[in-house]
Amino acid sequence: MANKDSLIKGTIILAVAALVARFLGLFQRIPFDYMMGKEGGIYFGAANNIYLLLLIIATGGIPSAISRMVSERYAIGKPEEAQRVYRAALWFGVIAGLLIATLMFVLAPQIAYIMKQPEAVTSIRAIAPALLLFPVIAMMRGYFQGRQMMMAGGVSQIVEQVARVLVAVGLALLVLTWGWGDRWIAAAATFGSVFGSIGAFLVMLMYARKLRRMDAKEAASERDRSPSRSQAGESKRSYRSIYKEMFSISIPIVVAAMTVQFMYNFDTSLFHRLTDSFYGNMEAATEAYDWLAMRAQALAGIPPILAIALSTSIIPVITSAYAARNMKEVERQTTLVMRIVVFTGVPAALALTVAAVSVTGLIFDGAGGSGVAAALTAGTIFQITMMTSSSVLFGLGKTKVPMKSTIIGLVVKVAGSVALAPFMGVYGLILASTLCFITIASLNMRVIKKEVAFTVLGTRWLGYTLTIAISAGAGWAIDLACRSLLDDILPAKVMYFLSAAATGIVSLSLYVLLLVVLRVVTAEDVRQFPGPLRKLLSPIMRVAARSGANSR
Repeated sequence: MANKDSLIKGTIILAVAALVARFLGLFQRIPFDYMMGKEGGIYFGAANNIYLLLLIIATGGIPSAISRMVSERYAIGKPEEAQRVYRAALWFGVIAGLLIATLMFVLAPQIAYIMKQPEAVTSIRAIAPALLLFPVIAMMRGYFQGRQMMMAGGVSQIVEQVARVLVAVGLALLVLTWGWGDRWIAAAATFGSVFGSIGAFLVMLMYARKLRRMDAKEAASERDRSPSRSQAGESKRSYRSIYKEMFSISIPIVVAAMTVQFMYNFDTSLFHRLTDSFYGNMEAATEAYDWLAMRAQALAGIPPILAIALSTSIIPVITSAYAARNMKEVERQTTLVMRIVVFTGVPAALALTVAAVSVTGLIFDGAGGSGVAAALTAGTIFQITMMTSSSVLFGLGKTKVPMKSTIIGLVVKVAGSVALAPFMGVYGLILASTLCFITIASLNMRVIKKEVAFTVLGTRWLGYTLTIAISAGAGWAIDLACRSLLDDILPAKVMYFLSAAATGIVSLSLYVLLLVVLRVVTAEDVRQFPGPLRKLLSPIMRVAARSGANSR
């Protein structure tokens, strides 16, 4: 049966892997920022964004569909049918990989033309071969998630990023020494993803072999205990019926999953067409484009890391409980996941927002674009809620609800961008994205509340709002004060590092303290948290309890 530990353990594994992967992705962009000019950054960002979008299209929501279908079948005692679902998914991954990689390579000139970046053709073609393996890898990750074995996906993600970053940086440096220019440096950087896919695939094969041995042992043990029991007489579902079910689940999931990547591609593909009237000259527009594609989008990917992990791990947990009609467990898990999002995702987004100048200056060549990064990162608060609520609905079998919410939200995004970008430039595009997230999250939450009786904070929202406002305000003041005091004393990178570190320590420490002092977090909440977090909060809870007793 699904329990609190399975959700939290799976989430922690995926979150740590995603954090490492995101850190490596950011690390990769630091040397690129120095090796390439603005044009090279644009070529790299354009190829990477279209690749990520096509990867989502190639895999669809199939991994999440597999996760749900496999966990459901194991919950009702049909492991053979779960294995057949897995084999069907692998065949789909092979065919999808061949098709989408070929199309991306052949149609690269047309894609670059649409994006108004004809020099990006080389980068787009360089990254295309990575799509050969990643659909199959995605199918395997979905299967392991359905078996609630998150370690396989987490390790493969880390290996993928390590291989990708090492090869990408190494090849880019080699091409730089040859003096081939931004177009070829960007292509060399994107080609690193091909080696990342090979590394991830080898890891998944290793875990598949390990799981196969475990299943064989378990099957032999089961036969020894019940010799007369056999599944030989069970009828096998046809691949056609499996695909029908798989696509009925995955199509709504892919529509929801591609929301962020669609918006990033929309912004980068149509940036000049929508903002030229605001910037007036190509140089200013190109600089804003570079800030958005190379800096802001990279930093804005950090706060949703936990939400991505939660969104992945919650589907099989809720699906198993819902398949067994254990609604009490469904309600408990939904409450738990929403509280985790509120207590961890929101402060992460705000801490990066208030320290945006220092973080941008530390990671990149100067603090240019920090305002763009701050604006985009602040909007991820609503992105986190959107992602988690969609996954809860998928686990409940309400797959069409997030799809409808997403379609409405994307209409808001497109209309908002067309209306705001000509007058606000890049900030108009970001505001339209935030409105999209708010729309989708609101529509999802309204349906969840009708299906599941859960509470997040109840009457404690006022205290939570004060906690966020005070800790964010203090963080912003610390960041400003540190940069003002240290600017003329220390080298820029050291100054930015100390400012970012001080801002993070002060704002997050104050946040944790205020959660307890204002009684936003109760002793019951603390008992639901993972062990390390319980150890951190327990002493503060005891001090607050004694203070409350003394005041009475």
